[in-house]
Amino acid sequence: MMERTNRLPNILFLMSDEHRPDLLGYAGDSVVRTPNLDRLAESGVVFDNAYTPSPICVPARQCIMAGQLPKTCGCEGWLDLAPGHMTFSRRFAQEGYATVACGKLHHQGKDPMMGWTQRIGSEMETSASYIDNKNDEAFQAGIRPFSAYKWSDAREIHRAGIGRAPNVMMDEYTVQGALDFIENHFVNPYYDREDPNRPLLLKISLLQPHYPYSASAEKFNYYLNRVKPFAEQRLSEHPFLKQREVRPGVDATERELRRATAAYYAMIETIDDHYGRVLQALEDAGQNLDDWIIVYTSDHGEMLGEHGIWEKQKFYEASVRVPLFIRWPRGFDGGRRIDENVSLCDLFATLCDLAGISCPEGLDSRSLRHLLEGRSAAWNNEAVSQFGPTNVMIKQDSLKYQYYGEEMPEVLFDLAHDPGELTNVMAEPKYKDAVAAFRRRLGELGHGPYANPAYTSAGYEPAR
Repeated sequence: MMERTNRLPNILFLMSDEHRPDLLGYAGDSVVRTPNLDRLAESGVVFDNAYTPSPICVPARQCIMAGQLPKTCGCEGWLDLAPGHMTFSRRFAQEGYATVACGKLHHQGKDPMMGWTQRIGSEMETSASYIDNKNDEAFQAGIRPFSAYKWSDAREIHRAGIGRAPNVMMDEYTVQGALDFIENHFVNPYYDREDPNRPLLLKISLLQPHYPYSASAEKFNYYLNRVKPFAEQRLSEHPFLKQREVRPGVDATERELRRATAAYYAMIETIDDHYGRVLQALEDAGQNLDDWIIVYTSDHGEMLGEHGIWEKQKFYEASVRVPLFIRWPRGFDGGRRIDENVSLCDLFATLCDLAGISCPEGLDSRSLRHLLEGRSAAWNNEAVSQFGPTNVMIKQDSLKYQYYGEEMPEVLFDLAHDPGELTNVMAEPKYKDAVAAFRRRLGELGHGPYANPAYTSAGYEPAR
């Protein structure tokens, strides 16, 4: 392992929205072009089993910032953190860091900064639900409810193709702001007010490849005849896992599915281009990227038609597992892949540990430093995710348990033998002890009837 520096390290936190974990060159996809992320990952440490704390945008992002699961931080739905909540940006700001966020954060409550000392980009707004003393009657008359403009996944697919949708334009705005900030912070050629010695936590948070599935003609045309959409998928019979299905040949044609898939691939290449511009700007400003801690991840994945489902919200791997790598040549050796289960909640404690900053108590965050340094013997190989107040996933080793409330069946996938997640093995006798352990753990996390002290494995039989 390389010798660590005593200087507080700069941190570059790259984040996208709705990026499947398998659609990267370094993840093994031979079609998508992601040279910038691949270059970073090859000299970093890749976590092949990283999971989001929630497979939907708002709670996922709040949990990442708070280092806490949805139930812990009170973000089990479309909610922002409470004003003044401890986030890793707030903790780093307390230690003298310039904490600068460019782009999407989903902080739309009464504390939109949430510890960031500067925010750049187009997402600076307060949600109507957080306005004090508002006239509810006037708001109901003048504001369209979410259900009025959120159309079906099939319609998203029908509209996919060449274009410059709002997410594309906002990312361009975000990246230009990031480039301007980098010049001012490190160079400042006009006023000579550069501040390169102040440690920096810089987050570049893009909207793509989140739908609308829209891309430039050049990139879209490149992928259109190269991608293969998911077809002839075996649909789940589970009442939640089959929700929002898009039936090939019924709800969307093969050509439409391929167009949406091509646009999605093109958006991934687009964000890679954006990150390349940021990296080049840092190097042009005289920065050595080997001195920086660089993180890449996404808030959740995208089903992209697998199992007949689009978007996210599911505990299928394509939705709940995310890309994650951390690169810091000055701190630890790269070129390695980690198989252990980790959570994006773990980034809070990890960044604090790597920077030498004390971590607050009460977090659901574990430092990944031992894994980064090649030591995994004591790791608790668990990842937890939650969607809404009811649905919970617990992954231990290769087993993935899912609870959907008392009205729906539980699900257990054994990914070692069923990587396609096609067979629910909850009722198989050889998994009896594992199921009992998962139910106990669910209760420890405060979910379901298993949280009742009177519960025993013989005294409660869930829905089948």
